[in-house]
Amino acid sequence: MLTRRTLLATTAAIAAAPVNAGFAATPKDVVVMAKQIDDIISLDPQESFEFSGNEIGGNVYQRLVRPEVANPDKLAGDLAQKWDISPDGLTFTFTLKTGPKFASGAPVTADDVVFSLQRAVILNKTPGFIITQFGYTKDNVEKLIRNEGGKVVMTLPESQAPSFVLYCLSANIGGVVEKKLAMANAKDGDMGNGWLKTNSAGSGPFQVKSWKASEAVSLEANPNSTVKPHAKRLIIRHIPDPSAQLLSLEKGDIDIARNLETEQLKSIAGKKEFTPVASAKASSMYLAMNQTHPALAKPEVRQAIKYAIDYAAIQKNIVPNTWLVSQAFLPKGLPAALTDQPFEKTIGKAKTLLLQAGLPNGFEVTLDYISTAPYADIAQAVQANLAAIGIKATLLAGEQKQVITKTRGRQHQLALLVWGSDYFDPNSNAQAFCYNPDNGDSPKLKTLAWRSSWQDAELTKMVAANVKELDTKKRIAVYEKMQQLHQDRSPFAFILQQQEVATMGKGVSGFKVGPMSDLTDYAPILKT
Repeated sequence: MLTRRTLLATTAAIAAAPVNAGFAATPKDVVVMAKQIDDIISLDPQESFEFSGNEIGGNVYQRLVRPEVANPDKLAGDLAQKWDISPDGLTFTFTLKTGPKFASGAPVTADDVVFSLQRAVILNKTPGFIITQFGYTKDNVEKLIRNEGGKVVMTLPESQAPSFVLYCLSANIGGVVEKKLAMANAKDGDMGNGWLKTNSAGSGPFQVKSWKASEAVSLEANPNSTVKPHAKRLIIRHIPDPSAQLLSLEKGDIDIARNLETEQLKSIAGKKEFTPVASAKASSMYLAMNQTHPALAKPEVRQAIKYAIDYAAIQKNIVPNTWLVSQAFLPKGLPAALTDQPFEKTIGKAKTLLLQAGLPNGFEVTLDYISTAPYADIAQAVQANLAAIGIKATLLAGEQKQVITKTRGRQHQLALLVWGSDYFDPNSNAQAFCYNPDNGDSPKLKTLAWRSSWQDAELTKMVAANVKELDTKKRIAVYEKMQQLHQDRSPFAFILQQQEVATMGKGVSGFKVGPMSDLTDYAPILKT
């Protein structure tokens, strides 16, 4: 986890200092944050696809557009002053704002935006699909994304829903890199990728000063940013133990703790010197039911399991502060998300459904789960819930990578899993949980629906059609309908949505956690 510490020395000294060292109170213009950051692979916005890297990217780089966090159905201009879309939905023309500057002092130009979007396609790193899914390739992107008279013009190979395109452009991969600086540091045709892994060339409120893997990230205010952060420096330190984070917060060695769990949060509840802030994240915990298991392939059994789970008790007794009950494939905060909860523990109804399935005495099944908290406790609760209706679930614990590998190979029966949205558009989750045009062993796209061997022709068709729907209101209505159909038919029991809690120390205010990592904003953090 990341830890924030107080620093009286230089950035380099801070990054090099041991995690367990003692510190005086942090300076007012330096914010020290504790957060788990050992997931960072790269700070290049066209390569980063991990939570911590994306969060940093959201504070270092600007994009053409950004979702309005308070109203996720709307987009606001970030670098774009305005945008126009052709009636056929094929051409997007962006007029840029005149004020934004890179940390170098150079103004942000259409050439920089075009370079960055082309770069995403040409490099085609892990998050590259967010842009290439529109039909862009290394061969066509220089022709289709271009600078015309100081405006950014994007021509799509085929018509797409405007809201789909714009939300994808708002993802971290859409971060605009200063072309001149990136290319000055390019090696062997990498367009500056090697250098940008540990440096930055953005126009956001902060710039990267240093990153030491699994130790610390140091950011400094961008003096040329149109958004002026309160802090001159922000240090994110890696402290993997929530208890150690809490101790550092209590001692004043850090200003914000990002990974306190239920036990730590309970211990400081009501204490005036600590201010917790919470936000629902686009991350869902669900139970996957593999359709290769003959019992789980029965629609009545799938619904029986959904009515057997005691959602409210799991949330209240195991994760009261860090997860919320959620029962749709779109988590709260994303456009079109349904917040109703049609399922609750109803033993009689669940047993009736098993009887209708021809399984009045239940059946045996295995349940794979991640062995760490809170998944182990939740898996045990689900096991007890299923036992109450006659389903005997044998628990199989494993490391996260083992569980994921097993489900990717369709080798599970039941599996307790977590899914985080790849980008802010509803298609990210709709495609994952509903789309499966080829249920064979080697399809082009191995979605979560495919992993559980589930194929629904109607929902698959709706996913494919809705990314091309030009009317945004109609598109939102379709996603709402899809969630209802999914609740009635699917082999996925959605249980919880992550609620990320950050705890600010004495004299700290202004920090807010975004619904996605790259929407968490550091600039408003204030120390008094």
